[in-house]
Amino acid sequence: MKLEILKELNAERAARRPVIVVTDTANGEQRLVKAADIAADPLRAELAKQLRMGKSGNVEVGTKKLFLNVYAPTAKLVIIGAVHISQALAPLARSLDYDVTVVDPRTAFASPERFPDVPLVAEWPDVALPPLNVDHYTAFVAVTHDPKIDDPALLHAFDRDCFYIGALGSRKTHAKRAERLRAQGARDSDIARIHAPIGLDIGAVSPSEIAVAIMAEITAQLRLPPKENSKQKEEAA
Repeated sequence: MKLEILKELNAERAARRPVIVVTDTANGEQRLVKAADIAADPLRAELAKQLRMGKSGNVEVGTKKLFLNVYAPTAKLVIIGAVHISQALAPLARSLDYDVTVVDPRTAFASPERFPDVPLVAEWPDVALPPLNVDHYTAFVAVTHDPKIDDPALLHAFDRDCFYIGALGSRKTHAKRAERLRAQGARDSDIARIHAPIGLDIGAVSPSEIAVAIMAEITAQLRLPPKENSKQKEEAA
């Protein structure tokens, strides 16, 4: 790999921006494609597919055989609320290689005994969230049912362009939440990004089942193309 490409690659990875190195396997020629440039690239379909899967792979384009080396940031999951659902969701997400952090200012809930081996931040969202460097590769889940905790956390998620934002509660609860968020400056486009009621509709009842439904919805958002993701949601409804 040429030094110029290596430097650019390292810079993108340090900034947690996905990047793909395209190598012509016949002659070894390489070029780097940033995520922001994929839409305008001649290989946009192939590049977008590999990036969604988060895996490198070989592709054939015309007479050329290419290797697409995908460098995607490790996905994060920030859970607002150290509740029963979170106790099931955190280890499930970790088994899928997410970096998980649980935030809850209520120290009776956010305890190491209830969340062994999971990073806990027992602070209010305005203090807890900025150091976590929430970004586009972050799934953000609010499950406290307490507006004083969930609402400011959701506003933070809007600003950081999280790829998934979900919040616990019925449609009636979410309608009230939307009114509160609008009063605090949220746009309709922001509120439309909230998955609520949270999780795929699989008839989940127990905290563990709800955790599965949430993780399935997060996975669909991360891996499926937008059209397929929308179709999958309609079929689950």
